[in-house]
Amino acid sequence: MPLHASRAMLVTALAAAAVSPAALSAVAVPAAAAADNGTTAVSRGVEIPEFYNPPPTLPEADGDLVRTEPLPLGIGLTIPGIGSLPGTATRVMYKTTDNNGSPAAVTGAYIEPFARWGGAGDRPLVVVAPGTMGQGDQCSASLGLERPIFFNGRTVSVGYEDIGIYRLLARGVAVMVTDYVGLGATDRLHTYVDRVDGGHAVLDAARAARQVPATSVTSASRVALYGYSQGGGATGSAAELHPTYAPDVNLVGAYVGAPPADLRATARGIDGSALVAALGWTINGLAQSNPELRPILDENLNRAGKAALEDLSTACVGDGIVRYPFRRSSSWTVSGESLDDVIEREPTVKAIITEQKIGTIAPRIPVRLATGTEDDIVPHAQARQLAVDWCGQGAQVTYKAVVLPNLGDGLVTNHITPLLVDQTAAVTWVTDRVKGVAASSNCSTLPRQP
Repeated sequence: MPLHASRAMLVTALAAAAVSPAALSAVAVPAAAAADNGTTAVSRGVEIPEFYNPPPTLPEADGDLVRTEPLPLGIGLTIPGIGSLPGTATRVMYKTTDNNGSPAAVTGAYIEPFARWGGAGDRPLVVVAPGTMGQGDQCSASLGLERPIFFNGRTVSVGYEDIGIYRLLARGVAVMVTDYVGLGATDRLHTYVDRVDGGHAVLDAARAARQVPATSVTSASRVALYGYSQGGGATGSAAELHPTYAPDVNLVGAYVGAPPADLRATARGIDGSALVAALGWTINGLAQSNPELRPILDENLNRAGKAALEDLSTACVGDGIVRYPFRRSSSWTVSGESLDDVIEREPTVKAIITEQKIGTIAPRIPVRLATGTEDDIVPHAQARQLAVDWCGQGAQVTYKAVVLPNLGDGLVTNHITPLLVDQTAAVTWVTDRVKGVAASSNCSTLPRQP
């Protein structure tokens, strides 16, 4: 839709800062792929380093390393004879199991901090689950550590998670960043906001960190999780899946920021916003995992919708905001219905979306759930409901409603600002958990909180 000049300027500015969420249904679009045979994958004119090409055979155990190499930090300082500030980074590839029970390669980065650990016990680890980066392999968080801002005229990516990562490193905490299934790794499309893929990738990142050469992290190290938006969904899922999938990980807490716990509610929030591109990423990702959705979406998506999904399969979050702001999903369907309406009348799609819901399993470790009361992108009501669901199952929840004025409907500002306002408190809460400080719960006060 046409934009006034001031609105267009705001959208362009958001492209350089956006964090984000999740959404909806399903049709996969093939992504450019390269096997581990010396060929190079290219995404929007960006050559993806050969490191990111998974080998044909992966290790047997979840969390086992496939390969590592030094990772130069885009913002850092190396002092001969002293060390690297804020730490020494290693690019990693490790094995996980996807939601179909198949092996999958995941890339990421481990950073050994320069700062000493002043707490008791072995140096702890925080696994960072990034917010929305997009779906192109050039958008991965590990590449964002190497090049915090990248623009080549065809794609723009911003390593906005670097801020939180560096704040954790400054406290002497080791950090492991996951790129998730298919983001970075060139063999498949990124399964954006897939509950199981995200949770497994986070937990296996903790296992992989113990194997990185020269790491100070051990099997006894306390581990905490940190994630906002897509990352909040991944850490929330990991907290639920931990006892059955990775009980060997010494998990002591999870920060779950603005989680897209209910994808249908999130889809309704995204539709028509500056971040409607996230609908396309979710559709693509769910169809990657559920091929039975492809004929349904072939039938329901029009030419414009199919072209948008193909384009978004290689896009970063900045690209999506600039190219598809304020679109309605009804413009992508044959019938003119919204994608939410399509879900409602397609039982196969509806069932798959229902399986993605977070909140049906009580975490056994303390969780801190934060949500902006004006967040309309990853809607506040469904994030608050996750806290209600967990509290009702006896989980130890610290619920934080970030109360701010409405900063503009559909502009992503109501979603980004709570992350920035609450970040110090979130980092402090996570640090306290890995220090061994006991967590409290405010579930009893939840009925009185917004």
